[in-house]
Amino acid sequence: MTFQQLEYIVALSKTKHFVNAAEMCGVTQPTLSMMIQKLEDELDVKIFDRSKHPIEITTVGAKIVEQAQSTLCQLNKINEIVSAEKGDISGNINIAIIPTVAPYLLPRFFSEFKSLYPELTFKMSEMHTKNIERRLLLGEIDMAILSTPLENPNILEIPLYYEKFIAYISPNYDLYSKDVLVSGELPIEHLWVLEEGHCLRNQVFNFCGANTNTLFTYESGSIDTLVKIVDENGGYTVIPELHVELLTSAQKKNLRKLVDPEPVREISLVIQHNFIREGQLNAVAETIKKIIPSHMIDERLKKFAIRI
Repeated sequence: MTFQQLEYIVALSKTKHFVNAAEMCGVTQPTLSMMIQKLEDELDVKIFDRSKHPIEITTVGAKIVEQAQSTLCQLNKINEIVSAEKGDISGNINIAIIPTVAPYLLPRFFSEFKSLYPELTFKMSEMHTKNIERRLLLGEIDMAILSTPLENPNILEIPLYYEKFIAYISPNYDLYSKDVLVSGELPIEHLWVLEEGHCLRNQVFNFCGANTNTLFTYESGSIDTLVKIVDENGGYTVIPELHVELLTSAQKKNLRKLVDPEPVREISLVIQHNFIREGQLNAVAETIKKIIPSHMIDERLKKFAIRI
């Protein structure tokens, strides 16, 4: 068994196609096919079902590929150790971010990061929290920006900033006449929410004291869409603090503060416990500090660099 063979089966599990997997690995298709066959012969199991189109991974093959991904991730740590020792913050970073944070960070993040760290390249992907956790532990992404706590002992959370929730109410709705709203007393009727899979949806239900099994007329995948729905259809929704700057002057009149409690979400940078690229971690954190208003930034992050 070789590391190359592990790379080949991981590539084939992703592409489900021998030619595409070979191109991904920079080898010929016959070479990749032969090396995977040798690995299967050595292990005396079928990792892939070649009779299916596209190729399917077998049950035992899925377990083998998962372990291969973990092994390759650990192998890459050797190069990371050397880079960290040299204080080198060049290279590549694969970052994930949840959809309810992306609109407020990404527009400025790309230009700020490129300006501050020209030697670093990165790939940024939007995905839901559960998918982030899975891919982070498999080593498919290096770090992620999302709402915490996750309560996952295998993931290290580094708080970046804290963001309040604010109610956005139609002028035609009863609540509009109130200057301040009590979070725990918000009515579940006429509440427009994000679709399943968004952590912000669960946070809204938590501070409303609502039953998540309640039926809703519509569930959106976008906060901006929720605001537009309220504008056109009435009712209300709940938006994060950073979305306020995206509203028009007229729309800002529809905002109401939430109290008792004042709902806040924690946004963190998360990594595996064995992550060692401290320079890259601080590069991402420093870039975010330039984007987010100072009053929202975690006090420790204001004063200290991240040490892992």
